[in-house]
Amino acid sequence: MTSNHAASWAYAEEFVTEPELIEAARRAGEGLGARAVTPTVGATLRVLAAATSARAVVEVGTGTGVSGLWLLDGMPADGVLTTIDSEPDHQLAAKDAFAAAGVPHQRTRVITGRAQDVLARMTDGAYDRAFIDGAKGEYADYVAAAVRLLRPGGVLVLDNMLWHDRVADPAVRDEVTRGLRDLGKQLRESPELVCTLQAVGDGLLVAVKR
Repeated sequence: MTSNHAASWAYAEEFVTEPELIEAARRAGEGLGARAVTPTVGATLRVLAAATSARAVVEVGTGTGVSGLWLLDGMPADGVLTTIDSEPDHQLAAKDAFAAAGVPHQRTRVITGRAQDVLARMTDGAYDRAFIDGAKGEYADYVAAAVRLLRPGGVLVLDNMLWHDRVADPAVRDEVTRGLRDLGKQLRESPELVCTLQAVGDGLLVAVKR
């Protein structure tokens, strides 16, 4: 990466100013060890939600509500976010963040549990958007369920698909990195999806279900 390219990348990453309430949710996450999406990833989630008028969104990895707040800000006023996490403390913080932002309680379904189990009980083809930011070693399971849940034209988004610059380095062969690398290739080659990988944050893979 040239110095100019690096400067442009840094400029783009800092282009969007994170709202104060989302910053507060991010700080809460830092205290609980919940890593949040970057502001640029959050802004991209908001744009994608707005562009598709996503009314039914499912999220794997609630954290303390940072990504959820970005998603809700882009969704229509009657849109509902279903967000899943296995950490009750994180979800309590997320509920506080949603309340502080004035999000009506009927716009969020905060579900505590193992994501694979929760997703298995959800309705096929009923969702406009799926965002995945959970345990990296379980991404393939989440993706299989998310594709089933999406309607045709629905959008699948995965965070951390460059995994701290490890995915792009073929010499890095640990299990998580190989899993994310292979998953990206599978999604790229799937006839069921139209797919792209963006160098946003830690790598954002975006796919549309045909």
